Amino acid sequence: MKLNVITSNPGKVEEYQRCLEGLGIEMVHLRVPYDEIQSSELEEVVRKGMDELKGMGISDFIIDDSGLFIDDLKGFPGVWSAYVQKTIGNKGVLRLMADAGNRDAEFKCCIGCNIKGRDIIVTGSCKGIILKKEAGNGGFGYDPIFSHDGKRSFAEIPMDEKNAVSHRGKAISLLIEEMKSKL
Repeated sequence: MKLNVITSNPGKVEEYQRCLEGLGIEMVHLRVPYDEIQSSELEEVVRKGMDELKGMGISDFIIDDSGLFIDDLKGFPGVWSAYVQKTIGNKGVLRLMADAGNRDAEFKCCIGCNIKGRDIIVTGSCKGIILKKEAGNGGFGYDPIFSHDGKRSFAEIPMDEKNAVSHRGKAISLLIEEMKSKL
């Protein structure tokens, strides 16, 4: 079976493929623009995106919305993480955090999957901290400044290890459980 991963980020496709290949599912990268509504809730963004894609006649797909929620910044950038990454990037976030007393943060990932006419929505999270400087060459997005263990950034750990602890990895595990129970 094939599932379309609708994203502009090829790194996500690779993560999904590694996690779902044991189910015999092949990931296909599909770039289809759809509106991401402005909402403070990841799940609402995903639900609306799924409805729009189904309205276009697209089925058997995965979309997700992720956010980095930083305690000292009152949850910012949250659902606006992609925009913040494009505009000020990791260096800008680190500047915002320069005098932060609390570096606690949480990554969240909400996955919406339409498969065989059924919708599944799950959310995974990973608590950690924002590092004081970028570290590592792997991963993408905020990976070089986020650490789940206080020692290494997501960009410094192997993908299999990251998938076991990351917000997306946890959401994918929940997705697999739902797929096994509903399909």
